[in-house]
Amino acid sequence: MSCWMLLRLHNGDLRRSLLPLCCSLSLRTLSSGAISRSLRENYRILQLPDDGASDPSEVKEAYLRMAKLYHPDSGAPTADAALFSQIEEAYRAVLAQQKSASQYTRLMEEEEEDKVKGNAPQHRHYLSFEGIGSGTPSQRERQYRQFRVDRATDQVLEYRQKEMEKAAADEGAMVTRDARLRSKQIKITQAVERLVEDLIQESMARGDFQNLSGTGKPLNKFDHNPYMDPMTHNLNRILIDNGYQPEWIVVQKEIRETIAKMRERLQEVRARLGDPMRHSETLQWKEHCAAFADELGKLNKKVDNFNLIVPLMSRQMVHYSLKRELEKILKTDQLLRQEKEREKERKRKEQMETARTSQHTRQGLITWIQNLLN
Repeated sequence: MSCWMLLRLHNGDLRRSLLPLCCSLSLRTLSSGAISRSLRENYRILQLPDDGASDPSEVKEAYLRMAKLYHPDSGAPTADAALFSQIEEAYRAVLAQQKSASQYTRLMEEEEEDKVKGNAPQHRHYLSFEGIGSGTPSQRERQYRQFRVDRATDQVLEYRQKEMEKAAADEGAMVTRDARLRSKQIKITQAVERLVEDLIQESMARGDFQNLSGTGKPLNKFDHNPYMDPMTHNLNRILIDNGYQPEWIVVQKEIRETIAKMRERLQEVRARLGDPMRHSETLQWKEHCAAFADELGKLNKKVDNFNLIVPLMSRQMVHYSLKRELEKILKTDQLLRQEKEREKERKRKEQMETARTSQHTRQGLITWIQNLLN
């Protein structure tokens, strides 16, 4: 058989056997004397160690640093086009050398992989235990059985953990659902209470409770209340007998009495002033209005405190408005002045009627006397 046929039949084996030799020859050629000296010179131009241990990132950093110093367009005082040309040639030569070395390394790694793949292991029927264990087939079988037992145990533990997490999640969902149901029941109870209270207030506004027997009379003192604890009933009776009132009722009474007195005082001030008011009266009215506004602000603070302690929302009060109060006082003053004018007109008419009646009486008396004398 000719050499050409041998080469054709064993092309793959020959290529695998000649490739390391060619690569080693190329590496030795790259690292020969003249080229090594030129590479050392290139490393020195880039101001790097000449042992060739610098990686590509260090080489690039050195090139950029030198370019900033010697590039013609850098504007630096050390700019030199010829020197920068040498630096650029050295940078390209070093990169080419590093690229050749990396390619050789990659080729060697591929060759090693090809060797490992080409050497097929003997006794392939021993590799049926998923690659687990080592030693004789019986030893590997025992090791594989133990591996399966351990794997099954891990799977069981993992399944139990998932089931426990699922049960905990279901329990949390049940707790959340129960809390939601409780809150819904509380909201329904509160809504029913508010509805009942609104119905009671509407009935009171319509006067449905005015025809009840005993309206306006004090409540009878019951000796026994079947719907209350006896001790609580006795305590409430003692408190009522001694004139006790809840705090919110006392505060509400104070607020109402205070606003009534404030309105009365300001109404009296407006009644003393003229209509229309003179300039001095206008200034006096503004001073009284400012004092009324201060007192009203303090009263609104009492209203806030009252709203915090009142047990029913329907019993809460709103703030008193200065504008509405002043408008109400001025309107009341106008009505009172009109009422006074009507009263004066009525008295004047009565006086005129009385005078006319007395005049007719005198004339009639005089006429009667004249008739009598005649």
